[in-house]
Amino acid sequence: MHTQVLEIKTYNTSKCHADFKIALLENCVGKRFIGDHIGAFEGPELVLLGSYLPHCWQYYRVQDPEQAPMSYAVHFSPDFLGRELLEKPEARALSDLFCDAARGIVFSGDTITQARGILQQMQYEEGFDRMVRMIQLLHVLTRAKNYKVLSSPYFNIAETSTEGQKINEVFNYIYENFRNEISLQEVAAIVPLSTASFCRFFKRKTNKTLSDVIKEIRISHAAKLLLGGMCNVSESCYNSGYNNLSNFNKHFKEVKGLSPRNFLKQYQEQSNTFQFKRTVEKQTNMAYL
Repeated sequence: MHTQVLEIKTYNTSKCHADFKIALLENCVGKRFIGDHIGAFEGPELVLLGSYLPHCWQYYRVQDPEQAPMSYAVHFSPDFLGRELLEKPEARALSDLFCDAARGIVFSGDTITQARGILQQMQYEEGFDRMVRMIQLLHVLTRAKNYKVLSSPYFNIAETSTEGQKINEVFNYIYENFRNEISLQEVAAIVPLSTASFCRFFKRKTNKTLSDVIKEIRISHAAKLLLGGMCNVSESCYNSGYNNLSNFNKHFKEVKGLSPRNFLKQYQEQSNTFQFKRTVEKQTNMAYL
């Protein structure tokens, strides 16, 4: 269990770890990057992240200047109660939750209120008492009605099997090296398999080719740089593993459906509309006070 005051800044480095993570972000507005998902958020934000799922938040401002922006985070192993539990029929809802968590889940509504109360209590408990609260928290998440799975299906790669561990090693290598040239031969050597066998293995596990996955990871990173305002189109291209702007523009449109400039323009227009609506809502609410 980890609680901290958030620093309002735009992070551009994704994190990725073996543990699952439950995070509650309070009193902040910004943008989330989870797997290949990019979306704006306005606190409170409650998410569940599975193993090896890249994630990053950019914090733009606080909602209430008189309150500190806060983060509550719990890291845990999905089988902390025993792997046999997830195989029992009574734990089907929990098993399904963990399956969806591999792509990232964001919750809304009453689920946030219930989770907040449990997380705040967990801060002051230890040992078995904290474990009981953890079970209560997972129970709340399994009963949630208002939630959204965030990333594309191919990000659902975390497995405990030997093959799953090999895929995780491959993805870890790609995330660490996507800014550089990556050859099929060097990735196949990680498993290890011949290039032909690796291509069949990788396609069977992810339903994508290696080049498709590398492309989507690079473009996802480039989009994050663009929306973060830290790089222009050309800089985003060269900081994401491309050495050819024309090829970058082509791949960007294949993945995002828009050219980099039109993608950024569309996001800015949507952000302006969102801010306008929030301003109108606040003015309307003040008129009734």
